[in-house]
Amino acid sequence: MSDEPKYTGACFCGAVQIEVTGAPEAQGYCHCESCRSWSASPVNAFTLWKPAAVKVTRGADNMGTFNKTPQSFRKWCKTCGGHVFTEHPTFGLTDVYAATIPRFPFDPHLHVYYAEKVLRVIDGLPKMADFPQEFGGSGRVLAE
Repeated sequence: MSDEPKYTGACFCGAVQIEVTGAPEAQGYCHCESCRSWSASPVNAFTLWKPAAVKVTRGADNMGTFNKTPQSFRKWCKTCGGHVFTEHPTFGLTDVYAATIPRFPFDPHLHVYYAEKVLRVIDGLPKMADFPQEFGGSGRVLAE
């Protein structure tokens, strides 16, 4: 039995349920147009996990997939339309939206794609123009 923490989550109606185990690779806020449009909000809170740490525990057959680009496979519940997570195969990571795992102790460390922001956020966290260099971005940090 593993001593790693586990957190459960679900889509809006609960038909799709998930579990994440351990700790995410990164967590923060994304301001890109795609995330804003998909989440219907001015900013999206993300938690990035290794795919093996994310498990669909119920309703896998009730999940739909949409990929606007080969970098993002967005997963959602076919019953309620609630968003569950996004697989990012080119990064080897899965983005489980922070709101999907409500008991997870969300502790953001940065903002990504802040150059595309529509909502200014003053919180003292680094504001990346796009992605950090280790994820293929410019690594450029913008002023708050």
